[in-house]
Amino acid sequence: MKTVLYYPFIFLLTLLFPVNLPAQEKRQWTLEECIDYALENNIDIKSKYLDSKIQERTLHTAKWSRLPNLNANVEQNFDFGRSPSASELSLPENSANGILGINTTVPLFTGFKIPNEIAAEKLNLKATLETLDKAKESLALMVTSNFLDVLFNQEMEKVYTNQVELTTEQVKKTALMVEAGKAPEGQLYEIKATLAKDQLNLVNAQNQTKLTLLALAQNLELGTEIESFSVQAPFINNPTEELLGSILPPADIYAVAVNSRPAIKEQEFLLESSKKNLKVAKSAYYPKLDFSAYYRNAYYHYYTGTQIEKYTFAEQLRNNQRSSLGLSLSIPIFNRFSFHNQVKKSQINILNQELSLDYSKKELFKEIQQAYYKAVAAQKKYDSSKESVEASSKAYEYTEEKYEVGKATVFELNEAKTKLNQSQAEQVQSK
Repeated sequence: MKTVLYYPFIFLLTLLFPVNLPAQEKRQWTLEECIDYALENNIDIKSKYLDSKIQERTLHTAKWSRLPNLNANVEQNFDFGRSPSASELSLPENSANGILGINTTVPLFTGFKIPNEIAAEKLNLKATLETLDKAKESLALMVTSNFLDVLFNQEMEKVYTNQVELTTEQVKKTALMVEAGKAPEGQLYEIKATLAKDQLNLVNAQNQTKLTLLALAQNLELGTEIESFSVQAPFINNPTEELLGSILPPADIYAVAVNSRPAIKEQEFLLESSKKNLKVAKSAYYPKLDFSAYYRNAYYHYYTGTQIEKYTFAEQLRNNQRSSLGLSLSIPIFNRFSFHNQVKKSQINILNQELSLDYSKKELFKEIQQAYYKAVAAQKKYDSSKESVEASSKAYEYTEEKYEVGKATVFELNEAKTKLNQSQAEQVQSK
């Protein structure tokens, strides 16, 4: 009976609280939607975001380090044989005593350590945020690359589908020619073998599309089957005119990118932070001045009472209280070269950060150069591939006409179709 009631209850919950499955509700994803979803759900991005929150707490701690601290302590002691007293003399008594104390310390001068620590942690926070932006940028590029892989394989599917259709039509025509006695039966077997090869190429292209879709879905961290996930290609009339017309020379792109790329700004903030840390290390050479204050009270209970007069609890609290104000000056004289070595390490760290910044800038310029010349090469390849496709299409049509009248062999027809297939694939790649 419980089982009978259980399933309707689950069904009712399903109706009231439907499960949100974005990839199943939405059959096609644009590039922008893929990137936005990845940025929102990627685990590494979430981890980098939490790192920035940790750095915020570190900065908060540094800012509050210039304020006074306040601590309280409570003690309960049992002494046997000899016991302490309010007069700080040791008495031959067994006793139980309680002590209450409150103390505070205020840093008055720390050799400019605190303001430099705050400045360094602010720069570290900025660097952490740039690290987060860099991770987002890398993820967006990876998703874009996966997205383009899917588009490429989908285009190749269309190419191979077209080839299968052409070969299928040719098989029908060859069969009619064999029946009419205009072609030997062996030509029909050869063209059927070509069709089988084209069909295999189409299957491989379809499998490759599924694999690239799977890679994209995994990078988006979608918990769904790839059959319910597809992409929507952006509409571009002419990639040569619409995309390449706005490309600037590498030097001009670098002049803008070097001031905005997260990878560069991250290294710049880390370099400035390392310079502040050098000042923090040098602050150890300065004297330190602290203000301190404390309040103390105690209660003493002696079990025999033969040595001193017994006071009530209230009287002891009035008589045993003690407070103090003081200044403490610490002057560093010799610390086994620890301060000196810390300063040297900070100086070396600055040099290392300068190298990291230079390396990042050089890598950025290399990336821009490579992307620029790849785009230029792709442009030339795209222009030439259009002409190649047109020429290959005409050559195939001419060879097909010759084949249908018996003036071309199956080998010549397949060769013309292979050249057309290659030119179409090159056009897809360059696009």
